[in-house]
Amino acid sequence: MTIKVGEKVPAVKLKQMTPEGMKDVDTGEFFKGKKVVLFALPGAFTPTCSAKHLPGFVEKAAELRSKGVDAVACLSVNDAFVMNAWGKQQNADGKVQMLADGNGDFTRAVGLEMDGSGYGLGQRSQRYAMIVQDGVVKALNVEKPGAFEVSSVEAVLKAL
Repeated sequence: MTIKVGEKVPAVKLKQMTPEGMKDVDTGEFFKGKKVVLFALPGAFTPTCSAKHLPGFVEKAAELRSKGVDAVACLSVNDAFVMNAWGKQQNADGKVQMLADGNGDFTRAVGLEMDGSGYGLGQRSQRYAMIVQDGVVKALNVEKPGAFEVSSVEAVLKAL
């Protein structure tokens, strides 16, 4: 079942590369006491994700922060090494945190998985954006398959 506005984000362990190496990110702690914009996408280095989705959030990270957002995070069912390399390629450092849901645990826990097997991707995340305040979902915009509208940085800025 898909997570809904008003519900608490599940506590799951994600991975993130840091200068000290790979570290666990506990979502319960990550969202606690903060306003966070989390956007998720089917895959690092994929066309729409690389050309539009992540670049928009990188470009407008300061504008998001000016609206009270404490953290902006990108999540994908990729490993932390891939997310780190993609973040570097997209100049996300200091703007967007790159979170790896390599096993899809968070994606399944929020009920937003998709089957990308037809494209050789296996199980992945749907494309969405959520605004989370102190661990509670305040807004959730899930794209229809193949679309890129409601999860864009522009849509998130309007929701803030």
